[in-house]
Amino acid sequence: MAAREHGLAPLVFRLHGGAPQVVREVLLERGWEEYDEQKQEEGDWNLYWKTSAFRNSDYEDILPWQRLNHHPKTIHITRKDCLTRHLRRMKSAHGAAAFDFSPAAFILPNEYIKFLAAYTRNRTAEKHRYWIGKPVDLSRGRGIFLLDNIKDLTYDSPVIIQRYISNPLLISGYKFDLRIYVCVKSFYPLIIYMHQEGLVRFATEKYNLVSLDNVYAHLTNTSINKFGLCYTTDKERVGRGCKWTMNKFRSFLHNQGVNELLLWRKISNIVTLTLLTAAPSVPSCPNCLELLGFDILIDASFKPWLLEVNYSPALSLDCPADVTVKKGLINDIIDLMNYRMIDGFRQKGYLRRYMRSCTRCHYILTKIPPAFLLPKTPSAPRRWGKVGAKRKKENITFPSIKTTTSSRHKQTQPMSDVSHNDEKRNVEVESDDCELTALRRVRQSSRNLPSTVCKLPSLYLQNHKSPTAPDNRPSQDRCIPPSRVGDFILTFPFNEVTWKASRDDMDAKSVVHEIQKLTSRLASSFSGNESSNMDKRGAIRDKFEAFLWGPKNPPLLSECCGLKSQ
Repeated sequence: MAAREHGLAPLVFRLHGGAPQVVREVLLERGWEEYDEQKQEEGDWNLYWKTSAFRNSDYEDILPWQRLNHHPKTIHITRKDCLTRHLRRMKSAHGAAAFDFSPAAFILPNEYIKFLAAYTRNRTAEKHRYWIGKPVDLSRGRGIFLLDNIKDLTYDSPVIIQRYISNPLLISGYKFDLRIYVCVKSFYPLIIYMHQEGLVRFATEKYNLVSLDNVYAHLTNTSINKFGLCYTTDKERVGRGCKWTMNKFRSFLHNQGVNELLLWRKISNIVTLTLLTAAPSVPSCPNCLELLGFDILIDASFKPWLLEVNYSPALSLDCPADVTVKKGLINDIIDLMNYRMIDGFRQKGYLRRYMRSCTRCHYILTKIPPAFLLPKTPSAPRRWGKVGAKRKKENITFPSIKTTTSSRHKQTQPMSDVSHNDEKRNVEVESDDCELTALRRVRQSSRNLPSTVCKLPSLYLQNHKSPTAPDNRPSQDRCIPPSRVGDFILTFPFNEVTWKASRDDMDAKSVVHEIQKLTSRLASSFSGNESSNMDKRGAIRDKFEAFLWGPKNPPLLSECCGLKSQ
């Protein structure tokens, strides 16, 4: 149960300039308070949300009860030229079959000769190819251009020139792509959640290769199409605007006679393999969480392609589909952060800071119950940063101090019957109830303190609206992340092999093998050609209850692959 449900101080969020308004709205609705730097101390916040990157010092000074909404160095996949290099390296190391989801790309001007050679080969083979150019560090469709003749190639900054997918799947003649919301809870070990609800973004004019300069027919960015003449018109089947929810798109797919579950699995593979390329480059940083926007294009043969990965995907509410998707997304992100224990850490941080600043609080120091101390969790991350490292190494004890007290001191009842040995050791906090019990003891005893003793600040306010409880399926192993939190589905790791591989210095070879094996098993199960001699302990049935990302009510992977529990 969340701490504020017991009457504790509400959680505090801190927004950097330009942070989405929907984040503020959702947090206020959940009973949070916004950080006021005029009234509160520097570290008195639980969540710091920025659209831009944090400084190195922000990661080094993070405290146990705090969360940042970015991991460091995720530029390795969000910047287009970096993503191209990483995917190319992984394709060379693990084979083109696993990493065939990204169109051939060249980084200009450095790779102009390579691009010219590829362009010439296609011309010689009489293959008419179209190309799309994208500035490496811009977003929202800015600076994008299409061409089919190298004579039209002009650019004034580094660009990615990429083979254009000229046969996209169309809905009533309109091109579209999928905005998939992905939350990386950790890069070491790699833990990936994908949100069940996303957006389908349409171009607002019908697709036509004759006019390559018509951005409203070829680009799906909302920031561009909302200025088109057809944005507000009622377009055939698409309707007004340029967005659907993912749930509406599922209804469309259901009527197309395609293998939907295999399509979703392929999209999930794209996300996992893309993040796998960057995982070794991102340093381990506790208490961080990254929301990414994956843009996926589906071609006419229902093959998904990765277009790009977006850092701080847009969370503006431009239409009803945005409201439906993004407000639920933010709520689920907060639940995924799991502040039930973190809030208790913040209260303890308050207590320790004020006790150490008061020279006349010896009575409190001698009576603090051990259950109130910071826990030493066995599954703590490898690196806590400068401040965190000090906290982790520090043996927190409260020495017994003999003081001369007045009769009012002597009449004060002890807070707990704690032995001297218990005072000298750390005690792991097993649940929120332990924390709350300790807090109540401190609160009760502080009422009996003499006026000469420095009192702690009040940490208790009125009850607030309880947050949405995470929809966690119980796991057989406590260290395994929950398989579902709200509409977030755990897509990696999905079995014990991938869980071990992601912790052992990222064994990418094993991960790629397991992904290919699972996809093959899923495909053969639907085709009815499942081999009876396949390893039935392999990619699915173990301690994990892995869900299939995609359907609104996802089945277990073991159910889709025809495996029966023994």
